[in-house]
This record gives sequence, structure tokens and C-alpha cells, in this order.
Amino acid sequence: MASSMHDTYITGLKNAHALEKQAVQLLSRQVERLENYPEMSAKMQQHIQESETQADRLEQILERHGTSNSMLKDFATQLSGNLAALMHAPMQDEVVKNTFANYAFEHFEIAAYRALIAMAEAVGDQQAIPLLRESLAEEERTAEWIGQRIEKTMLEYAQREAVGMQAGV
Repeated sequence: MASSMHDTYITGLKNAHALEKQAVQLLSRQVERLENYPEMSAKMQQHIQESETQADRLEQILERHGTSNSMLKDFATQLSGNLAALMHAPMQDEVVKNTFANYAFEHFEIAAYRALIAMAEAVGDQQAIPLLRESLAEEERTAEWIGQRIEKTMLEYAQREAVGMQAGV
């Protein structure tokens, strides 16, 4: 059964909200283990706060449309965020795998916000556009930050590993 553009937009907002909840869980589990990478830990803590604010923005938009986030989607994505973080935990190169995964995840969020902005424009939700653009900009800054540190993180990990220091996290 076909749904309206507005329905598709609302579904996208709910999905993005669940995605932000997943990000909070994923990053929170990583931060708990990042004792050897303080710069990365600080950035991830900052992005946890941004992700919580982004979820709040999405809730505001959904409320204006007379609906709310999907508790089931939020629960499922939070669970998957925790599981994803746990999958890398036993691996020696956990910090490297998390860096790659975080870089990809940020780009997934960027794509989601770009799509939501296009949908907001299509359905005439002008009030949502500045909020969505603000979230998009935060995701782009975080992706850029991670991207600029991929090589540094890999080399720092390899150097720590080579001299027998705790390297993974």
C-alpha cells in the first residue's frame, strides 16, 4: 500500500531518531574502553552529547507533526548499538575497527540527514530544515574529524603494539 510523502517523511524522522539512539549506545560503550586514546575519547564524548541533542531535535519535529519516536525502533537500534560495540571489544585492534566503523556510521547519518532535508523541503516543513541542517553539520564535522585521524590512529595502534604496550583501547 502506497503511503504519502508526508508518511514517508515521518517514517524517516522516526528512523533517524532511532539511529541517534543507536549512536549514543555505540559511542558510550566505546568511550568506556578508550583509556589509551584520550583525544578520541573526548571527541566521542562530545559527539554523544551532540547525538542526544540531535534526537531531541527530531523529537521536536515529530511532536509538531502530532506523533513521536518509535519506542520499538529506538529499543532495537540501541540494542544493536550495544551489540556492535561488543563485537569489536575482544579484538586486539578494537580501536582501529571502531574508527573504521564510526567513519562509516557518520556517513550513514550524513546521508540520512540529507535525505530528511530533501523530504522536509518536498512536504513544506520549513521549520524542520534549520534543525536538520544543524544536525547534518554536526555529523559532517565528526566524520571529517574521524577521517582526518584514520592514519594517525592506525599508526598509533601499530606503534603501541610493536613495543608491547596496551594498544587496542
